[in-house]
Amino acid sequence: MCGICGQLRFDNQAVNSQDLNIMMQKIARRGPDGSGEWADHHIGFGHQRLSIIDLSNHASQPMVDQALDLVLVFNGTIYNYKALRALLINKGYEFFSQSDTEVILKAYHHWGEDCVTHLDGMFAFCIWDKKQQHLFVARDRMGIKPLYFNLTDKAFSFASNTQSLIAIGANTDISSVALQQQLSLHAVVPAPNTILEGVKKIKPATTLIIKPNGDIKETTYWQPKAQRPKVELSDAEYIERTHKLLSQAVLKRMDAADVPIGVLLSGGLDSSLLVALLHEAGHEDIRTFSIGFEDIGDEAGSEFEYSDQIVDRFNTRHEKYVVSNSQVLPRLGEAIANMNEPMVGQDAVAFYLLSEQVSKHIKVVLSGQGADEAFAGYFWYPRMQDEQGSEVERFSKHYVDRPYEEYLQTVNAKYHSGDHTRAWLNKEFSKAHADEFMDKVFRTDITRLVVDDPVKRVDNMTMAWGLEARVPFMDYQLVEHALSMPPSLKMSEEGKHPLKQISRGLLPDSVIDRKKGYFPMPALKYVQGEFLEFMSDILTSSACINRGVFDQKFIQKVINKPEQYMTALNGSRLWHLALLEYWLQINVDSTTSINK
Repeated sequence: MCGICGQLRFDNQAVNSQDLNIMMQKIARRGPDGSGEWADHHIGFGHQRLSIIDLSNHASQPMVDQALDLVLVFNGTIYNYKALRALLINKGYEFFSQSDTEVILKAYHHWGEDCVTHLDGMFAFCIWDKKQQHLFVARDRMGIKPLYFNLTDKAFSFASNTQSLIAIGANTDISSVALQQQLSLHAVVPAPNTILEGVKKIKPATTLIIKPNGDIKETTYWQPKAQRPKVELSDAEYIERTHKLLSQAVLKRMDAADVPIGVLLSGGLDSSLLVALLHEAGHEDIRTFSIGFEDIGDEAGSEFEYSDQIVDRFNTRHEKYVVSNSQVLPRLGEAIANMNEPMVGQDAVAFYLLSEQVSKHIKVVLSGQGADEAFAGYFWYPRMQDEQGSEVERFSKHYVDRPYEEYLQTVNAKYHSGDHTRAWLNKEFSKAHADEFMDKVFRTDITRLVVDDPVKRVDNMTMAWGLEARVPFMDYQLVEHALSMPPSLKMSEEGKHPLKQISRGLLPDSVIDRKKGYFPMPALKYVQGEFLEFMSDILTSSACINRGVFDQKFIQKVINKPEQYMTALNGSRLWHLALLEYWLQINVDSTTSINK
């Protein structure tokens, strides 16, 4: 797990070592254990290392394979690297390390661009093929590992975060397409776009081949179907297979490490089940970590009541952290400075603060992201199913943060360029290989929306402290299986029926049958007091006014009555606006002023 960056120039100029150094500084927190650079005239790579597999210098990056004329930078973990290594040794390959990094190099040499179909893991990597004279770029099926790029007529530059590309001069104009999606899909901007015109991101399950003359070939190598299998399974068979695949997903993430692994334990069903499956598989000395905040009114700020039951049942080595609301605001800027893109999820700051503490004890953690999307855990799914109208209308009424008419009032006329969210949803819902409406909902959620909301949030906030988060519920084989299940089976028992069935006898019934919880961060949901003042100051600042994105008359309406501007998912629209502006001030304004 690491941070990567680099550049391929199209103008026959040498890669600027200063640019490479600047990008390296911006990804340094992702890999505190070591750094390396490699350059060969018009191509250059940078790497910040978090040592998890093969802790020796043999696994250092950029990794150069002199015999094969290949150079690689890689962020992520390949869970089946030991099996692939054995297979490739049988094919005649000789290895100089014990790392999963080298396995990618050999796999690429053996299978070419098809190598990604043999890799089971989370990854973003770039390989310079000296013989073919091209750059091969790949991102994992689920988009767990980030990879951003800036493309001009002079160069293709890439990095694990946007800050690296901003720092070397990427165009920071606001994209009107991304702006409308940012404010309607609770900060999800589907790849390849980002909020900035000059920064794009590689799509999940995608590879690129880039030539020194600027030619680019893009390939999608995985597109899961949301259809019942040809041989229909019984409910019991679906659940049994879920248990088997989830157990495998947990264990292979535990086995691919030369360092200890813990669990981020929220007290919800998902993370509790991860602990139970580790125990079921015979793991002892399980490390768990929880965080909680102060209550606000009737809104609980922690789920310790439930996480404590899991700790007691499985006798885990537990660390529990309590954060006062007075600590949230002073640390908010730090968290936002480590967001690749503006993220409105209330738990972003929580994960940032939790990761700071966890990283003092451990380097790798399991986390429960993806379970709700794969197994129908959210309250809005039944509402969508019961809704009338077109598929996009049924989805939008219970998911989209603000109707397009309100968006037009929120932003200035310069950004009135069309309802890009509806256009994108129409495209998603018109894709083939889905049996019914809810199948399309689940496929869009688990393969597209989850990538740029909870998964990106957890990656950014953990890696800000050199902590790797692994997400077993987003195992691609488990996701394929979940998408093949009848929606009615997943939505039974108010959602996540298969997971609840697996949990019976493993977890306390009180944890299984509790009402679905959402990572509590009351201060950013019920905006009042110093938080309201803080958001008001951001949105009425000269920087915000001069930027000219928001209509100040509408902003004043939202500031005056924030409780009237809640989203369909119970989020604060005021927070959405303030977060975006604050992210731009921290990550764009400060950098561009330095560059000037």
